[in-house]
Amino acid sequence: MKRSAKAHWTGDLNTGHGQLSSDSGVLDKTHYSFNTRFAEGIGTNPEELLAAAHAGCFTMALAYALSQNGTPANELETKASVSVDLAKGGITGIELTLNATAIDDVPAESFLEIANESKQNCLISKALTGVAISLNVNYGALQSSI
Repeated sequence: MKRSAKAHWTGDLNTGHGQLSSDSGVLDKTHYSFNTRFAEGIGTNPEELLAAAHAGCFTMALAYALSQNGTPANELETKASVSVDLAKGGITGIELTLNATAIDDVPAESFLEIANESKQNCLISKALTGVAISLNVNYGALQSSI
């Protein structure tokens, strides 16, 4: 399996602009620029796309793990926040925040274990081994950070 996207850029960094497109067509000449990355502007940026990819990957990994456990998910919602330190020139961390509806016969401790394993086994997490990834879980009445 191979997935592809392409970027096109015109001009210098500060005043130029670009477009992102993906083979699936979900991104189709989607605008990105200096402003959409480092200020405010309409369009996307690489860090936002990374956050979306990580949120989606982790949530699907968790749904799979719960199904394999014989306890499919009710509702899962994950927000991924990518922290960038321009002075250090890199991504300094990713915070995943999961809101999950409680599942019958899955105690909070078991759910946390499955969620943590899913965070570690998600393909995007594996690709980002040099980045600190935290997980905050809201599961029924439980609120926990891993």
